[in-house]
Amino acid sequence: MAGSVGCGAVVQPWPPNPSPARRSAPKRHHAVILPVGNLFAGIPATLASEQFDELLHTESCRLERIVSSGQATPAGEWYDQAWDEWVVLLQGQAALLFAGEDAPRLLNPGDYVYIPAHYRHRVEQTSETPPAVWLALHLAGSDAGC
Repeated sequence: MAGSVGCGAVVQPWPPNPSPARRSAPKRHHAVILPVGNLFAGIPATLASEQFDELLHTESCRLERIVSSGQATPAGEWYDQAWDEWVVLLQGQAALLFAGEDAPRLLNPGDYVYIPAHYRHRVEQTSETPPAVWLALHLAGSDAGC
């Protein structure tokens, strides 16, 4: 039976070829057909500013790819978002500083972090070569843009 999975997506049953007993009962499944893409496609060689590409947007979440090439949060500024965010670094390196911490956390490919709403943070640095490629999942809250 199809079911709901995070972000309101609906998935088809597994395995795709059910047993004859399961095939005998006709059922309708409604699936969300998502576009197929590549997270590393369309990354420019150089960027004057960060690139944000929305990949998925539902009532409960927003997923975006962020490409950074040496960018950082301007001095003295902090992000203070009204929604929870989960980010994973796919390529490159980055350093995040959280309010109350003495040193930034260095992120390498595969590293992820959950940032609760209103947890002040800043991007201290991102690699230029290769550029830092992130996935950011913004979870519904008072103002997640969902």
